[in-house]
Amino acid sequence: MRKMKAMQIQAKGEKMKLVEIPIPQPEMGQVLLRVEACGVCNGDSRTIMGGAPTYPKIPGHEVIGIVEELGDGSTKWNIGDRVGIGYNGGHSHVTGLTMNGGYAEYMVAFEDYLTSIPKEVTSIEAAPLMCAGETTFSAIRNSKARLGDLVAVSGIGGLGHLAIQYAHKAGFRTVAISRGIDKEKLARKLGANHYIDLNKENPAEVLKSLGGAKVILATAPNPKVISSLINGLGTDGELIIVAGSSDPLELTSMDFVRGQRTVRGSFTGQAKEINDTIRFSVLTDVRPMIEVFPLEQASEAYEKMMAAKTRFRAVLNIS
Repeated sequence: MRKMKAMQIQAKGEKMKLVEIPIPQPEMGQVLLRVEACGVCNGDSRTIMGGAPTYPKIPGHEVIGIVEELGDGSTKWNIGDRVGIGYNGGHSHVTGLTMNGGYAEYMVAFEDYLTSIPKEVTSIEAAPLMCAGETTFSAIRNSKARLGDLVAVSGIGGLGHLAIQYAHKAGFRTVAISRGIDKEKLARKLGANHYIDLNKENPAEVLKSLGGAKVILATAPNPKVISSLINGLGTDGELIIVAGSSDPLELTSMDFVRGQRTVRGSFTGQAKEINDTIRFSVLTDVRPMIEVFPLEQASEAYEKMMAAKTRFRAVLNIS
């Protein structure tokens, strides 16, 4: 029996452990992937912290791999194709949560939820685009903003550094919001037209002086900062939250009445949206900034990512 290495959580409450287990076999409508790269994302914490319905479980939902074997009835892909999959595993499954994910040398995936990965992007570069990239790209594309509008991105981290690039490349006047003057150089390199230093400036007042933002994308899970941003919206503007936090926002009904503002979240993760994200990223040369780890250091990569010490996306190089 062929075996593979994987970082597995063997029971709820236990830590990830490097194991050697049998390579899974694809079933009807599935394919076997030889994993080349897997991003380490905040969304993996649900599995790692005991939230999966069953264990043992292999985390990881930003997966790029090569099709190595076809299950019965699988016709969409050819052996050797390079494909990717994100959080939505298809057929009511969540990759790395209800089905095993990409912290492993091999994984099975449903063929109709995979996306082709073009040659212009490496597997390591493509992995974060399966979730972090798609999340920010889709939020901006589906927003109220139109060409030339003012779009602000709060936070220059794993999500924010991609959002700034997408907003700039899509033709918006882009504002980056973060703490510290040292972030300004990077923000402008990524494409920001303006930079707001939270240590020195009130972001809402600065945004109003610029005419008011049509869209503010909150990529950092700080409810106090997120709440303060709503007053920086222009008329009929919207604040879109893509950073997960269980802490309550500090908003009143008047915050919504003034200027007919909207506050909403954004989460998609479908194969079509991932495909569109990849195509736009290749077309406009948007790439994530990455720190690479071997599979055996998945726990270290996860802990560093959760402590916001990764610059800016952690990716496991498995091939």
